[in-house]
Amino acid sequence: MTPEELLQGQVLLVDKPLGWSSFQAVNKLKYTLKNQTGVSKFKIGHAGTLDPLATGLLVVCTGKMTKRIHEFQDAVKEYTGTIVVGSTTPSFDLETAVNEHFPIEHINEASIIETTKQFIGEIQQVPPVFSAIKKEGVRLYEHARAGETVHIEPRTVTIYEFEITACSLPDIQFRVVCSKGTYIRSLANDLGRALESGAHLSVLRRTAIGSLKAADAHDPTWFEQEISM
Repeated sequence: MTPEELLQGQVLLVDKPLGWSSFQAVNKLKYTLKNQTGVSKFKIGHAGTLDPLATGLLVVCTGKMTKRIHEFQDAVKEYTGTIVVGSTTPSFDLETAVNEHFPIEHINEASIIETTKQFIGEIQQVPPVFSAIKKEGVRLYEHARAGETVHIEPRTVTIYEFEITACSLPDIQFRVVCSKGTYIRSLANDLGRALESGAHLSVLRRTAIGSLKAADAHDPTWFEQEISM
């Protein structure tokens, strides 16, 4: 990649590794681009944050292409992952430990598939308290970690598809196609409630943003060799 190409703008597809924050992935790429092109100052940003415990597609834009970030943020997203029924966590995923257990004897694959139909279309969803959304200028996860109780307003999101791809209770494998602003952690929690039990997210991978696919993305460290070639 030449300095001119960098500044003119590139759309880079990153496959964010497990345990990395989105900021770390972008920062790693920024460092690589800076070293390989010799350009010390340039615009770079990503479209749609992934939690550290999630993997998958992170769209990174440089130079003039950063003006298109909002387009990718607004695009339909696709996710796959695993929901565990019968237990909940405060964060709705494995960031926090299980805090409650619930019966699952009354649940089977047929009842799960039937219940997912409740979530298809436009729904009201309450974001997790362990999220980066700001309340009175402070991120919700900061309130949560301080033990503070805050009221979170529900948001309108759209679930286009909610497919159960495999079921081996307590684990449920799924695929979801949804609008921007959807929290799959909240969807997992809400599914548990609808099943008259509890549930939390144990695995999450973003597989697509609009027409862009995770299958075409690369680990952040891959760019070190590729960009220098």
